[in-house]
Amino acid sequence: MKEALWNPTKQTIENANITKFIDSVNKKHNLGISNYNELYRWSIDNIEDFWAAMWEFGDIRASKKYRAVVDDLGKFPGADWFPEARLNFAENLLRHRDESTALIFKGETRSITRMTYAELYNAVAVLSDSLRNIGVQAGDRIASYMPNTPDTAIAMLATTSIGAVWSSCGTGLGPKAVLDRFEQVEPRVLFTVDSYSYKGKDFDVLSKAEEVANGIPSIEKTVVVPYLREEFDISSLPHSILYSDFTTASMRPEIQFEQLPFGHPVYIMFSSGTTGRPKCMVQSAGGVLIKHLKELLLHTDLKREDRMFYTTSPSWMMWNWMLSSLAVGATVVLYDGNPNYPDWRTMWQLIQDERVTIFGCSATYINYLKSQNARPREDFDLSSLREISQTGSALSAEGFQYVYKEIKEDLHFNSISGGTDINGCFAAGTPIQPVYAGELQGPCLGMRIRAYDEEGNSVLDQEGELVCEAPAPSMPLYFWDDSDGTRYKEAYFNVYPNVWHHGDWIIMHVDTGGLTFLGRSDFTLKPSGVRIGPSEIYNVIEEIREIADSIVVGQNWAGDQRILLFVKLTDGVQLTEELKQEIRRDLRVKAGPRHVPELILEVQAIPYTFSMKKVESAVWNIVNNRPVTNRDAISNPESLDHYQRIVDSLK
Repeated sequence: MKEALWNPTKQTIENANITKFIDSVNKKHNLGISNYNELYRWSIDNIEDFWAAMWEFGDIRASKKYRAVVDDLGKFPGADWFPEARLNFAENLLRHRDESTALIFKGETRSITRMTYAELYNAVAVLSDSLRNIGVQAGDRIASYMPNTPDTAIAMLATTSIGAVWSSCGTGLGPKAVLDRFEQVEPRVLFTVDSYSYKGKDFDVLSKAEEVANGIPSIEKTVVVPYLREEFDISSLPHSILYSDFTTASMRPEIQFEQLPFGHPVYIMFSSGTTGRPKCMVQSAGGVLIKHLKELLLHTDLKREDRMFYTTSPSWMMWNWMLSSLAVGATVVLYDGNPNYPDWRTMWQLIQDERVTIFGCSATYINYLKSQNARPREDFDLSSLREISQTGSALSAEGFQYVYKEIKEDLHFNSISGGTDINGCFAAGTPIQPVYAGELQGPCLGMRIRAYDEEGNSVLDQEGELVCEAPAPSMPLYFWDDSDGTRYKEAYFNVYPNVWHHGDWIIMHVDTGGLTFLGRSDFTLKPSGVRIGPSEIYNVIEEIREIADSIVVGQNWAGDQRILLFVKLTDGVQLTEELKQEIRRDLRVKAGPRHVPELILEVQAIPYTFSMKKVESAVWNIVNNRPVTNRDAISNPESLDHYQRIVDSLK
């Protein structure tokens, strides 16, 4: 029997939002649900009743309520959710308008600023009116090339209050990557800044924004928000105006929240763009709202008194997810910059000083802390911290254990996984279940997920493809410029008919009800035809102190596939034959002989997307002599040059 790393106390269970939700479901439907597994089974067997219950529990504000939850669950894709309801996304996020703190902001080079819910509402009212004054209407696209600041949140809320559609890219993205995204959706307005700071260096944004604005004829106004500099020249930036000038004539005290269908578009999200031109996924206001409320209230146990802080950027869906915390009335902490600058202590100082209760980060961040032998619990007062949420990529069992050993032993470690595609999660945790090393606590409520083998059979306790057998409200309405739905169906429904194929490799455990994520199935290794998830190798490598990071890919070789392991070493370490033998020995013993790489090669950096996922696809292309497209979608594209030199030398 597995031993839990953490068990919730009786008080934690009693005070949890999900316990109150169970009580309300039991009362309404005359049920006797007593635990999460029973609730999950009910939620996927009674999908309409579940989402109706979530509407009520989330207190969704609507000018016209629904009569039917969904038109036809058999339409997959294509189900129409809450078809008669009318609501506004921003109105739900701005339901609180008092003097409690809505936003706390800290930048690398900026002191902390705070904004109340009343101040946030007023700022959104002014900008919303300014957008209406230039003719912005429901359905128009608004784009943001901004850092993670309150101004970006205000622009999103103002946009969605009108019913216009929001798309954003963080300033870390290069202009080509931004153009690849924005030119497809033809925005009318572009928000940007003068510059931003990262790892202690200031970077100009105006020249990049100029390239973007010149490349998109649909842009009628480029609104520039001063960030790091007080004076700068915007004369060469097309259709440009300073934010202060853009909003001068607007004095509207109340926001006119446009009342629109549940399925009206709210966000256009983009795929990573590492395997081709980014897909533009159109998501609905109601779908995103109810999905986020479910995950924040029930899976994260977010309450009004909480302070939610996720290390993210406007390029990553976790930014959208985090800002939905405003609908609960919680305080959202925004940080702009590198979370490890000038060192690993930066985030923990902020958590301590601002009394953060829920901290969100990536597996990469936790692995970096491990590599630095960081022990936050020894150096900081973490008494406020009751939950760490982790996503981005799979975290090893040792990563889970590190959190409880070196950060805090009494907290809910809530590992979650889903995707930009659904703007939310397929699997996550709750505060009423135990936490086991290397496992997400369970499937998300309302998400009928399975693991399928290669023949399409549902399997347990063995590796399989993550699929979802029923529709959910936040799944894309459609892809932009995909009128017949061909690209949409090819992306998710080309493997199993009427079943969403997500592209993740997982194990669903019978004993705990949890899930282990093994990485993207697109790049599953197949030496001698045997499928191996990359995380099976990463989990072993992460235990070797001499290795700071790694990436593994398969190379087509002599009619088969051989495994290449690229390692980034910790400072002062050399890749000796002894270390290579240690790596091979550990993999052979802990994972299996087929997991042992043919070659182990040293690199200076591991390529990552802006959402902190390893880009196996780019390295796979290089080692298999294929071109790497969309380098601008990679946060550190210069790292790929080293891989190319290595591969060239191997020839």
